[in-house]
Amino acid sequence: MTTRSIEEIRVDSWEGLNEALYRGSWNQEIRRFRSDYVFRGLSFADWPLVTALSRLGGSYRELEAHLLRNFRKYARQSVSFADSEWNWLAVAQHHGLPTRLMDWTYSPFVALHFATECVEDFDRDGIIWCVNYVGVHDTLPPRLRRLLKQERSNAFTVEMLASVAGNLRELEALSHEPFALYFEPPSFDERIVNQFALFSMMSNPNAQLESWLEERSDLVRRVIIPAECKWEMRDKLDQANITERVLFPGLDGLSCWLRRHYTPRAEAEPEAGDGSEISNLATLPDVPTGKAS
Repeated sequence: MTTRSIEEIRVDSWEGLNEALYRGSWNQEIRRFRSDYVFRGLSFADWPLVTALSRLGGSYRELEAHLLRNFRKYARQSVSFADSEWNWLAVAQHHGLPTRLMDWTYSPFVALHFATECVEDFDRDGIIWCVNYVGVHDTLPPRLRRLLKQERSNAFTVEMLASVAGNLRELEALSHEPFALYFEPPSFDERIVNQFALFSMMSNPNAQLESWLEERSDLVRRVIIPAECKWEMRDKLDQANITERVLFPGLDGLSCWLRRHYTPRAEAEPEAGDGSEISNLATLPDVPTGKAS
């Protein structure tokens, strides 16, 4: 298959960003604005789409089975759900175990949050990957396509996957060629729900989603967030209540939000001890109470 270049859109305003993210969201069949795209935001535009599993290096295909087996062994007393490999894979990814999964969201604004969450990275361009997951699923092996059609669904659940393939080996055996799919994890906690989350997965752990998408460039676009626009994007997300306090419910998320909210933005780096830090901080608004007033 011929590799084609992926479309790249460099925005320069909030309005331009919204236009790029919501482009193609009109669904003529149902006459509603229902996008076929999912999104992934990254702080650095030059970061590739790679899984935490592949970043381990070495023979990570073999390591995957050891990681998942031992996670199941030691985590069993801490979780309560059906003993399905897909459930275990989802909860392992959710809690930071290196897996072949990759985090995505249905919400372009949640993706924008992750592209602008680190103030320390505001000197570099960010990115939001936009992938037509409905189009991705049009390339699936026949059994998986039939299941989606039967369920009248655009994405898989863990139960749907289990009805076709009981584990990763059985999934890979459905096709000689690597394929990509998206599935929604069970709602383990509020974080999954609030982030409107789903996972991508390649049938073969050695296959990389970015390379796979490069051969199907009509299904993907890259929206670049210039470094000089990050403060504006971040402040407007905060006003829209897309913050760590909401996306990571609990004290950890609250602390992350407050630390970032009160980080001063100086016109120039202040001289050490000249008081600029204090004067900048004093100009920030009070933390919202959560009530409209």
